[in-house]
Amino acid sequence: MPHEQSRPEAGPRPLTHSQAARLDFARRDLDYARSEDLAQLPAAGLILLVERLRGRLDDTLSLMDEIIEPQTDLHR
Repeated sequence: MPHEQSRPEAGPRPLTHSQAARLDFARRDLDYARSEDLAQLPAAGLILLVERLRGRLDDTLSLMDEIIEPQTDLHR
């Protein structure tokens, strides 16, 4: 058998400290929303919670775009 040079396996790249912090913030906000008794929150509190989660979702999706190299162009 010919000698084959081993190739590094393709896998996820390690996150930078900034990227890891962004994910941690999103997880904490989600944990808070899960632990909160939503029925007891006033309407303004619910709106703020939804807006916070929307922002975290948007940031997390942006983070995914940063760390995942596109296999195909899905935006066309």
